[in-house]
Amino acid sequence: MLASKRGLIAFSSIHSSAGKVCARALVTRCNGFDVRTLRSNLHTSRRLLAETVKVPQMAESITEGTLKQWLKQVGDHVEQDEEVATIETDKVDVSVNAPSAGTITELLAKEDDTVAVGQDLFKLEAGEGGAAPKPKSDAAPPKKEEKAPPPSDKKADAEAAEPTTPPPPKKEAKEDPKPAPKPKDGEPSASKPKAKESSTSPPAPAAAPGSRNETRVKMNRMRLRISERLKEAQNTAASLTTFNEIDMSSLMEMRKLYKDEVLKNHDVKLGFMSAFAKAAVLALKEIPVANASIDGDSIVYRDYVDLSVAVATPKGLVTPVVRNAEAMNFVDIEREIAALGKKARDGKLTIEDMAGGTFTISNGGVFGSLFGTPIINIPQAAVLGATRGG
Repeated sequence: MLASKRGLIAFSSIHSSAGKVCARALVTRCNGFDVRTLRSNLHTSRRLLAETVKVPQMAESITEGTLKQWLKQVGDHVEQDEEVATIETDKVDVSVNAPSAGTITELLAKEDDTVAVGQDLFKLEAGEGGAAPKPKSDAAPPKKEEKAPPPSDKKADAEAAEPTTPPPPKKEAKEDPKPAPKPKDGEPSASKPKAKESSTSPPAPAAAPGSRNETRVKMNRMRLRISERLKEAQNTAASLTTFNEIDMSSLMEMRKLYKDEVLKNHDVKLGFMSAFAKAAVLALKEIPVANASIDGDSIVYRDYVDLSVAVATPKGLVTPVVRNAEAMNFVDIEREIAALGKKARDGKLTIEDMAGGTFTISNGGVFGSLFGTPIINIPQAAVLGATRGG
């Protein structure tokens, strides 16, 4: 009984030890499986946590645009509200900003692609801090030892350098050429023309003078839209252009007297556009129909004056609006025009800066224009073109 108990005890102890070993192996395997599974799940969860950023709303009348430029690439860290891409529309460039700080994991569109509002644009994995910089290895890769070529047999090289094809047979040595018959009087010798033909080659064609290169550049959306609107105005508006010559001497004298003082006190350059704007405001008050527009079968008269000022940019002619110009003085108008002009040249104009406008002023004189016929900016009723005159 004792032996049996010992046997049972021994068996139990061996079974227990084996169980512990099996348990350890099982736990080790399970732990290894858990680690691998955990790593895989973490990687998958990080990808699932990446936020998909869509093309933002641009304006009521704009439903799509052209992806002009990616300012960030995959792996770049961005801060909240940092600009990631620029979308070009018919009117303005729209900035796409990061909704939160994180790292860009995927770009879902290419440059020059047409993207619609609400379309997936890129994926962003939220997280603070920039991506870890890649280690730079300054050490150059080990150079492979160049084995010296085995010494070659000079005799073999000399034999290899000799031509393998036999020399052509010498016919002159076997047969003596017969003397050519002497040409008769008045007949040219036949040997001379042959020698002349072999020595001369056909002349090379002369190169065409000047360059014949052509460059094809795709028009941007804004320039296309501007051309469409201008052509639409020409086709639909019953326009009439009148020319009036004015004496600018008094205005030029006033600007000469006060421009330095205005620049010193207000940090604004006093130009001629403020004078043109104030003159236009006074004229529009006297002639309200020039500040009106046609809407269906009605004429809309306005008590305010929103001046559209034409500004030339590399992408085309834009007309940002100086609102309530009737309530501004010379300095206020110059300051607003300067601010809008800077935004236009930097490509930072918004839809609100371009919307509306009851009257347009186009100053072609800055380009040296003597006369011109400006096109009406529909649905406006009139436009003022300022030129240098005769």
